[in-house]
Amino acid sequence: MTSLPSLLGDLDPTSDRAVFRQIADQLREAIDRGRFKEGEKLPSEAELVEHYGVSRMTVRNSFSVLQGEGLVHAEHGKGVFVRPRPPVRRLASDRFARRHREQGKSAFIVEADAAGSHPQVDSLEVKEEKASQDISTRLGSVRRVLARRRRYLLDGRPVEFATSYLPLDIARGTQIAEPNPGPGGIYGRLEELGHQLDHFEEEIRARMPSPTEVKTLRLASGVPVIHLIRTAYDTEGRAVEVCDTVMAADAYVLSYQLPAT
Repeated sequence: MTSLPSLLGDLDPTSDRAVFRQIADQLREAIDRGRFKEGEKLPSEAELVEHYGVSRMTVRNSFSVLQGEGLVHAEHGKGVFVRPRPPVRRLASDRFARRHREQGKSAFIVEADAAGSHPQVDSLEVKEEKASQDISTRLGSVRRVLARRRRYLLDGRPVEFATSYLPLDIARGTQIAEPNPGPGGIYGRLEELGHQLDHFEEEIRARMPSPTEVKTLRLASGVPVIHLIRTAYDTEGRAVEVCDTVMAADAYVLSYQLPAT
């Protein structure tokens, strides 16, 4: 490793900014400038204590700041490492293109292929249930729905979990109600059933995860989630599916193409 004096600066004793925050600032800048690469181990507590002439607790507080920002993660007994950048680019204008379904690929498989990652789905549950008020409203006042819950993994790492809700008059007794809906996923089956897809509407917000979401997605401290609700409409204007998705924010880049007029 390059010597610390050339990677990190000195503390400013005249600054009103707390020492641990000054150290965090310098480490953050070094990460942003590429002096510490993705997956690279940061200097140890002992090295930073010696470099800055501070206590171990001060250094630990600096690391906590960076962990809270999602820039680094700690591995017990190994050290603190720079967190990798999001591997998956979610291109909204392309992911639901009909050509992917015709090739037998779901949107997740398309994105995994583009990222060079191995996709998996687990924790699958398919059942009929009463629709919540929100889901009922989005699907046109239906009372009961078919719910498909699943978790998505890339190279063994959980990156999102989602629940699709479909009206029973569409999904009951079809392959959509089976654990494996077949090539092209549920959108492929909807179109085979005569519900030609016309457009999708998405609502997106970022927030901190619940304890259950932290456990399900194995999120490190400080990593937020992206909460996305998508409604699929057919060419008759009917809402045929609502998908409620929670994604690890450090796993995705959301990419959009917007018209200029």
